[in-house]
Amino acid sequence: MKIDLNSDLGESFGAWRKGHDNEILGIVTSANIACGFHAGDPLEMRRTCRTCVANGVGIGAHPGFRDLAGFGRNEIFGLSEEELKSMINYQIGALRAIAKVEHGELRHVKMHGALANMASRDQVLADILVAAVLETDPELTIMTIAATCLQTAAENHGAKFVSEVFADRAYEDDGTLVPRSNPQAMIRDPQECADHVLKMVETGAITSVNGRRISITPETVCVHGDTKGAVAIAAAVRERLDGAGILVERF
Repeated sequence: MKIDLNSDLGESFGAWRKGHDNEILGIVTSANIACGFHAGDPLEMRRTCRTCVANGVGIGAHPGFRDLAGFGRNEIFGLSEEELKSMINYQIGALRAIAKVEHGELRHVKMHGALANMASRDQVLADILVAAVLETDPELTIMTIAATCLQTAAENHGAKFVSEVFADRAYEDDGTLVPRSNPQAMIRDPQECADHVLKMVETGAITSVNGRRISITPETVCVHGDTKGAVAIAAAVRERLDGAGILVERF
């Protein structure tokens, strides 16, 4: 059994610093790099790509809504299909160019924050986002939140995808993530996160906050880079998977 370990990184911009990217990139196998809309900037994108290449970490684009003030966590409605697709095309293209300069290769795409959460519930939006990735580059792999509309869209469009679960997040009964406004949303203890991941990987299921079991085939595990204690969580998850004989490597 093998699994990828990913994290959302490159989220500093200008004088504003966020996360512990260098430490995280010594643990994870894939990185989802902010593309300047919800966070990040060209210099931060370049630095993060450079560190990914040095550590053999897979490079992925992490496009989100144009929402620096809200860190991409504000739901935005009313965008046309063309606006949505162009938003995704632009962010993927920007990171691809910077990765190439640093002798890296863009391998995957993972939607960020509110955009991902909305698409996990809205099949029309999910189909638009998957189509946007495919028209940009059909060879890119899409990270989809397991058992949601995003995964259904990837399957229906014949896209390359990996099914994603979260080390530090709790689940609703429909397989979507519990909103961060809910006190139950985050799992903060590193050992609890490690237990949570190992159970999902070994049983092939997630368990909602209400006890509902949803069958999945987890292929990549996310540890959020901006979660308090993210480095300790990533290290605990990696250690637990290694100890269980599960190979942690890029998908």
